[in-house]
Parts: sequence; C-alpha cells; structure tokens
Amino acid sequence: MDTTKHNISVYLTEEQLNKRIAEIGAEITEKFKGESVFLVCILKGSIFFTTELAKRIELPMTIDFMTVSSYGAATKSSGVINVKKDLEESVEGENVIIVEDIIDSGNTLSRLLKLFESRNPKTLTLCTLLDKPDRRVVDDVNVDYTGFVIPDKFVVGYGLDFDQRYRNLPYIGFVEDIE
Repeated sequence: MDTTKHNISVYLTEEQLNKRIAEIGAEITEKFKGESVFLVCILKGSIFFTTELAKRIELPMTIDFMTVSSYGAATKSSGVINVKKDLEESVEGENVIIVEDIIDSGNTLSRLLKLFESRNPKTLTLCTLLDKPDRRVVDDVNVDYTGFVIPDKFVVGYGLDFDQRYRNLPYIGFVEDIE
C-alpha cells in the first residue's frame, strides 16, 4: 500500500492486534459457552476486525452485516439512523454482538443500540477494536469488549480509512499530517 501521500506512524502492530483479538475471542467463547452468537459487523471499517474475531470464537455463530449513518451534523443530530444496509436475518432471541472498528462520540452507536433493543435479542453485547473515550458525548454506550483504548488522534489501517485509503494496512497507524 502506498503510504507516501501521508505520514503514518505505526501505533499498534499486527502482532499486538492478533494477540488482543485472540484474547477477546476467548473471553466471548467463555461467556457464551454452550450457546451460539450472532455477530453484526458494522460496515465498512469493522470488516477486518469481525473476520479475525470470528475465527477466534469457538462457538456456533451467525454473521451478518449492517451499514448505518446518522443524519445531520454531529452537534445537531436529528436522532435518526439511516440504515443503508440492514440485516438479512432476525436477531430476536439471539446473543447479538455488535462489532465496531472504533467508537468515538458514540452518537450513531447510541441510536443503533436502541434499534437493536427493539428487535428483542436475548442479549446485546458491544465489542470494539478501538475506543476513544475522550471523544464520547453520550452516556448510554457501554462497551463490553474493547481491544485498545487510544488517544484522540486520527487512525488508519486494519479496516479504518482516510478517504477510502489505507484500510488494508495490517497495523493501526496515526496519520501525522491531517488537521
């Protein structure tokens, strides 16, 4: 991948990512032992994390995908979720695990959690690879599984992008020359 357009410094190596994802997979396997789970991958960014996590969960599972966005500016949200791609199967009675690449303000995710609660899952769990709690502006987003808590810097790689670039980097890096 050509990274000459921006100065990207490695923050989390591929080895660090693999180790932590394996730990989360083991925790989920233990928590839901004897049951199945329904992974919901929030596209596009969490696709890399979701596939790696799924390989490390030793339980029967279903995987489905959603693409969502919120209307309005972050400071003037209408509270409406625009579901661009919805799930193909019902989550009613399922152990749902929403898989995100990164959580910052929590605005869209807060509304997404309410949407899932209305669909009557057996359990609803939130798993994120990266968490930026310094950016959180809502109080009702409780993360059950966090890969890494990171500082308030712009990151790319491992599914995260800058203008659709750098998703395929095998590490998480800070973009040093954006602002």
